[in-house]
Amino acid sequence: MLHLYESGDYMWSLFIGHLVIEKLLKAYYVQKKDENYPMHHNLLRIAEKAELVLDDEQQFFFSTVTGFNINARYDDYKQSFFKKCNKDFATVWVGKIKENREWIRQQLLK
Repeated sequence: MLHLYESGDYMWSLFIGHLVIEKLLKAYYVQKKDENYPMHHNLLRIAEKAELVLDDEQQFFFSTVTGFNINARYDDYKQSFFKKCNKDFATVWVGKIKENREWIRQQLLK
């Protein structure tokens, strides 16, 4: 994620950021539930099914970052997202991804 961000490939950086958060949430889910994780990419739903207690800001974060999963999206959505992904937008969201990544990691250690 950081390498892509530093190279100016903001859209793909945020896509990888989504994957980072998704994999950590699924790890938390498996740790908490002792069963296979949900087979979808909706971060908020995964967090809720894992019974993570989220405040409004975290709920907004997970909902928004779910939209960064561009892999299965239609071309018009990808184009719209690409236009939105300038350096300022990516800087804000990469920072939030890093913060939430660390928060989820801390939840895994509890």
